[in-house]
Amino acid sequence: MTPPNAARVLAIATSWLGTPYHHQASRKGAGTDCLGLIRGIYRELYGSEPEVPPAYTADWAEATRTETLHDAAARHLQPVPLGDAAPGDVLLFRMTPTAPAKHAGILAAGDTMIHAYAGREVCRTSLGRWWHARLAFAFRWPPHTHIS
Repeated sequence: MTPPNAARVLAIATSWLGTPYHHQASRKGAGTDCLGLIRGIYRELYGSEPEVPPAYTADWAEATRTETLHDAAARHLQPVPLGDAAPGDVLLFRMTPTAPAKHAGILAAGDTMIHAYAGREVCRTSLGRWWHARLAFAFRWPPHTHIS
């Protein structure tokens, strides 16, 4: 099943391609990190962000051992079983099997994702074996938007 916002989400995510990586940023064309990409898409879909994330360091997940990213996603997005994830859905990844989720991307067509990570601009990446092994959660955007 194709989520109702899928085409819009993918169009927005694609418009971020080439945005440089910048830790804690969320400005299309200027700089973003993986969370900033999700935040930017949320703003374009709904007009504003539902909450302001706290400042975070690159090692925040390892330091806090809490599911901060998952918990925030669960407050504002709809959980989806991993096997039901579809293009446009938000994917969260654990970098090690016992660590909290700390990376996010948007599932795109052809088993790819759009995401931002240190040292790279926002890009489309194959969801090969390495990424699939780290995939922890999937979320869908709420169905209504004020922007068509």
